[in-house]
Amino acid sequence: MGCCVSTNIGGKQRTRKTFSDHVSAFQHTSSIPNRIFANGKSRSSCIFTQQGRKGINQDAMIVWEDFMAEDVTFCGVFDGHGPHGHLVARKVRDTLPIKLFAFLDSYKSKKNRSNTFICCNGDPGLDETADCEEEKPELLWSEAFLKSYKSMDKELKSHPNLDCFCSGSTAVTIVKQGSNLFMGSIGDSRAIMASKDINDSLIAIQLTVDLKPDLPREAERIKRCKGRVFALQDEPEVSRVWLPFDDAPGLAMARAFGDFCLKDFGVISIPEVSHRILTESDKFIVLASDGIWDVLSNQQVIEIVSSAPTRSSAARILVDSAAREWKSKYPTSKMDDCAVVCMFLDGKMDSESDNEEHGFSSATLQSNAGESDDGQNPEPFLQRNPTVRSSKEINSDAHRREQNNVAVEGNGDATTIEVNEDQNWSGLEGVTRVNSLVQLPRFSQEQPRT
Repeated sequence: MGCCVSTNIGGKQRTRKTFSDHVSAFQHTSSIPNRIFANGKSRSSCIFTQQGRKGINQDAMIVWEDFMAEDVTFCGVFDGHGPHGHLVARKVRDTLPIKLFAFLDSYKSKKNRSNTFICCNGDPGLDETADCEEEKPELLWSEAFLKSYKSMDKELKSHPNLDCFCSGSTAVTIVKQGSNLFMGSIGDSRAIMASKDINDSLIAIQLTVDLKPDLPREAERIKRCKGRVFALQDEPEVSRVWLPFDDAPGLAMARAFGDFCLKDFGVISIPEVSHRILTESDKFIVLASDGIWDVLSNQQVIEIVSSAPTRSSAARILVDSAAREWKSKYPTSKMDDCAVVCMFLDGKMDSESDNEEHGFSSATLQSNAGESDDGQNPEPFLQRNPTVRSSKEINSDAHRREQNNVAVEGNGDATTIEVNEDQNWSGLEGVTRVNSLVQLPRFSQEQPRT
């Protein structure tokens, strides 16, 4: 029978921070270094969000550089829906990356402990440790995304002050670790990448799939669980998920956080996970909510971002371009909220002088520490968010931009990875694309649980 002895692999013991060392910092996420979630920029990224014409801005976004390690960056965009969608999106924004962090930290701790035990049975050179074979990073990150998303949805379900029965959020999240890109997403927020082709032209590569109810595999699962999928007569291009015996709630996506009224009928929170190796041809990544994709093609987005006068203004200019497209194409429709993250893969950003020249001062580029991070309030947090501009401010900015001709117009067709759906879907005139939850009397009167 073999004996086990504890040993220190590598000689000198190295002190390593564990997840418990970061708990106190995570209690106040707005103070975490290298994490931005309001309009502004980081070392390699810029982010911008603008309220639409459907009420409070329900979009949220985040860039977290030096996430776990110096060469790791976490980015995400979250689009809330339903009466408390803005709170759900913010809660997911603040909690999901911490869950990813916790899972990976726990895995590393267990691996380090297992490597300190050498079991011998007469052959001192035989290592029977179960983890002797190095796990592939893509498998580890895939498991991390799956378990973190599951834990996130479980926490929302049991949250004492956040009613997610008829409210939820999408999520498109990426982690860049060196030349590795790991992705996890649910709902219809999207990530694309700009890459140079053999002719040195920028093309758009779609990184995630819009998980809508009209996708055959999604519709099959929902129907198998007794849910129904169909579009209303006045919006035939928007498939929605409905309860088996009631024309409610009409969810316009097949996967989402929250929306527990439909979780027994085929709507899931299991992310679509993928991995990609970055090359020198890959230039930047854009994550955005569907307020962008409803009116702009993938290729148009790439051209707008690449033509921005400064990198730090790229996200703002993209949102401005989408706003003009909403007004031009669908003047009677309510513009959706827009949230954008632009991450430049060479890790470079503009100088401070360039930012000031194009209207970004140091003050406007700082994160908004006053925003409610955790959604703990029993009532929806309805104070005006500094990242959301009033209609007067929006109209003033639009007038100024028209005078200065700052707009960058894109053209051309999108070149994407193979996805079995229409990449250029746009909202119908006179019809809002939001969930019909808030329009149904039985759901609109619900109050948050205390």
